[in-house]
Amino acid sequence: MNAMAAMRQYQQVGVKAQVTEADPHRLIQMLMQGGLDRISQARGAMERGEFAEKGALLGKAIAIIGGLRDVLDKKAGGELADNLDKLYEYMSMRLFEANRNNDLKLLDEVSGLLAEVKEGWDGIASVAA
Repeated sequence: MNAMAAMRQYQQVGVKAQVTEADPHRLIQMLMQGGLDRISQARGAMERGEFAEKGALLGKAIAIIGGLRDVLDKKAGGELADNLDKLYEYMSMRLFEANRNNDLKLLDEVSGLLAEVKEGWDGIASVAA
């Protein structure tokens, strides 16, 4: 096993341990960070011309955003949940478009939007603590 494979395996074990111990709020934070990480990695792949890798990473980012949409409680969340649902749908569409057109600006747009939502979500944790 080479050093990179060992590092990936170690990181996966760390993530699995965090998921096992995380409360629902923390799991959402981890999803959001995972989305941001995949978008950033896709940006790098796009810049290097690694289009298959870019597509795979953007597919993962879109799946993460889909997961965020799926866990929205639209009954209890009311208008806020509806607005987040629309925003997540918009982000997914923009990522599809970024992938199709190799558009770095769209990746930056979605990354900025997701980072802003995550910042608000992170703020909830600090208020609750």
